[in-house]
Formats: sequence, C-alpha cells, structure tokens
Amino acid sequence: MTSAQPQPADAGAASSAPSAGAPASLHDLVLASLDDDQAQEVVTIPLEGKSSIADFMVIGSGRSTRQVAAMAQKLAERIKHAGYGNARIEGLPAADWVLIDAGDIVVHLFRPEVRSFYNLERMWGFGDAGAA
Repeated sequence: MTSAQPQPADAGAASSAPSAGAPASLHDLVLASLDDDQAQEVVTIPLEGKSSIADFMVIGSGRSTRQVAAMAQKLAERIKHAGYGNARIEGLPAADWVLIDAGDIVVHLFRPEVRSFYNLERMWGFGDAGAA
C-alpha cells in the first residue's frame, strides 16, 4: 500500500461518535480496511478547500472484479460497525469501478485498467505524487 498524505489530527472525524476500539478517524478506518484487504496503490487526495463533496477522496485498485467487490462490501460493513453510519455503494454489480460514499470520505475502487483509463488522480490535480 502506498502511504497516504498526512492529515490534521481532527480531519475526517465523523459527526457521530465511533464505537469503542475503532480507529481514530473514518479516514484511518478506510485505510486500515483497504490495507487488510490488500488493495493496491492506495492514494488519499485531500479535498478540503477544493470541493464540498467530501474531506478526502481515497483511490485504490484491486486485482480483479471479485476483489474490488469484496473490498467494497467489507469496507461498507466496517464503516457501519464502527458507528459511522451506512455508506452508499455504487457500481457493485460490474465491480470495474466501485464508489463508496461514506460522507466525509469518498472511496473509489478500480480494476487497474479502468483506473488508468479514468485517471482520477490527475483530474484532481494530484498527478503521480501518490504512486510508489
């Protein structure tokens, strides 16, 4: 996993309190979940001041549609169990590109070919800074 960009201590905090034993923030939970599920080339793009849709965008890749779908479903489940509410998932049937809207964080999970085609990092002015 590629290391995420640094964030302020209070960034990514959800409005509802997470359950005991949960990671320090929703952002930490997302990164830990993707790491546990062996997501590849995970990049965090800070959106504060650039967009009102979320505080962070996290982008990662899976090796297959099956892995992308499994990572998305597990992430949504972990977000709910940690007390951050229900995350919306779109694109699950095809699982080439799955979007998980967790409120303060939007997660995009791709198959590598689809990620290269859409190149969201470049669109958000992030370039290849997050790639290792």
